[in-house]
Amino acid sequence: MNFRRGTNREEPEINLIPMIDVLLVILIFMMVTTSYAKFSELQINLPQAGGTAAADNAKPIIVAVDASEHYALNGQGIAYTGVVDLSTTMKTAAGEQKDPTIVINADAKAAHQSVINVMEAARLAGYGHITFTTQNLTK
Repeated sequence: MNFRRGTNREEPEINLIPMIDVLLVILIFMMVTTSYAKFSELQINLPQAGGTAAADNAKPIIVAVDASEHYALNGQGIAYTGVVDLSTTMKTAAGEQKDPTIVINADAKAAHQSVINVMEAARLAGYGHITFTTQNLTK
């Protein structure tokens, strides 16, 4: 039963002005007390190389991968049937070398997995010296 039909209820309201004032005071306090560090450059000491280049008679094994995932080993096309077969082909190409350098020539549009396959085959063969060839983009 509503005995107060003629009177309107007052809707509760939230006054945001005091809350905004408090937030502005906190913001000003944080801006004043914060110390800004300048990280414009890093001090890095790079190692320097010295001495003469070692006479290395080791012949690198060059593995090329094109965009359609065809593999070539030292300029000879090979049929890729798996990582293990590629590993044995690398061992055969190395001959008597203990740890030859594997040079990977990968096409810019070659799948990442094909490069990973070559790296995995080198790992299975026990070769830890892997390098990639790049192309200079100077114009």
